[in-house]
Amino acid sequence: MAFFLNPHLIMILSMTGFGKASTIIGMYKVTATVRSLNSKQLDLSTRIASRYRERELELRTRIGKKLIRGKADFTLFIEPINANNELAPFSKAAATEYVDLIRQLCQELDMAEPDNLLQIALSIPKVYKEKEEEEDSDVGEAEWSEILSLTDRALNEFSKFREQEGQMLQQVFTNAIGRINQMVDKIETIEPLRIESVRRQIEERLSQLPSDIVYDKGRLEQELIYYIEKLDVSEERNRLRNHLNYFVDTMNLEPGQGKKLGFIAQEIGREINTLGSKSNEVRMQQLVVEMKDELEQIREQVLNTL
Repeated sequence: MAFFLNPHLIMILSMTGFGKASTIIGMYKVTATVRSLNSKQLDLSTRIASRYRERELELRTRIGKKLIRGKADFTLFIEPINANNELAPFSKAAATEYVDLIRQLCQELDMAEPDNLLQIALSIPKVYKEKEEEEDSDVGEAEWSEILSLTDRALNEFSKFREQEGQMLQQVFTNAIGRINQMVDKIETIEPLRIESVRRQIEERLSQLPSDIVYDKGRLEQELIYYIEKLDVSEERNRLRNHLNYFVDTMNLEPGQGKKLGFIAQEIGREINTLGSKSNEVRMQQLVVEMKDELEQIREQVLNTL
């Protein structure tokens, strides 16, 4: 059975993303950066230049609507520039002092030092030798509008990254689901031969019984039918196929189905395990192991699906 997805639509988005944008506002270069990793809920941390910190809540709300889920970091920092749009000179001594202070604070709070320690120190306006007084000036609506536009640009780049990662996830899921379905087809061809082999083995063993042993052939036939029915996996195969189709149908829905895909993967796993418990034939057991391997790949990637 083939599964079809519309190649022009992005149904799957990754929770991993990165976006960055910069602009010049007055005598400052302002940079917005957003990055995220997988998480069950939205966990957003922000580092915003003190000039814009009073309106942090507005930014958090704007960013949260776009991210939905994931462990995310958002930074908005400013760097003074001169009339030629070059970064303003900074005080090496002041930068070193701030780096030491941040390290000391991390030790006191028993926290790991951030990887971008120097970048954080250089984002502190007091490090720079000129234009310090502009840091304390009021933020007008025109400037704030530029900040919001800058944030949106970073979020758009972030979304593009998520879409690219989502395309790869979508291909992984489609391929794995397709391979599992092929294995189900193989089990369907093996099953009648397996049942007949079981019946033949039982009959051969009965024929080897001593002639003086008497048994009810009608009752034996009933027990044989009951035993073979217990080995039958047609219901499990049908349910497994339904789950596989449901998984693909869910991928075709709007983005944000990661949790649902995880639940469906659990149901797929249950049916595969039931198939394994009923498999008393080597080829079927091998196929069950291969299906579990494919399902494990799906489970790993579902954790990173929005």
